[in-house]
Amino acid sequence: QVHLVESGGGLAQAGDSLRLSCAASGRTFTLYSMGWFRQAPGKEREFLAAISWGGGVTHYADSVKGRFTISRDNVKSTVDLQMNNLKTEDTAVYYCATRIVGSGWNVGYGYGSWGQGTQVTVSS
Repeated sequence: QVHLVESGGGLAQAGDSLRLSCAASGRTFTLYSMGWFRQAPGKEREFLAAISWGGGVTHYADSVKGRFTISRDNVKSTVDLQMNNLKTEDTAVYYCATRIVGSGWNVGYGYGSWGQGTQVTVSS
């Protein structure tokens, strides 16, 4: 089992940037592809981005493509989400998760361990 802890959330204004980080501990981090999701109040959990275990393959939701960038550091056992040009609709709790091998990249049920989430609030 992998223990995940997200950080870096907070308050931002539209147009600002934030960088979220997810620190992993427990099982070997490089065994896992990783993903970022978010959930806004009253809405379903939404896939944002994913990255392969080696970092060579990335996937993005259309809603964040070109604004968000996922990256990982396998030495530090972290996966980051750089978020640029934030919009008010980016307000949500953001989660990182470990992808189950063979599962779809953009579906929540394809991910096993989840962090507790970090709140991002974007004001206009």
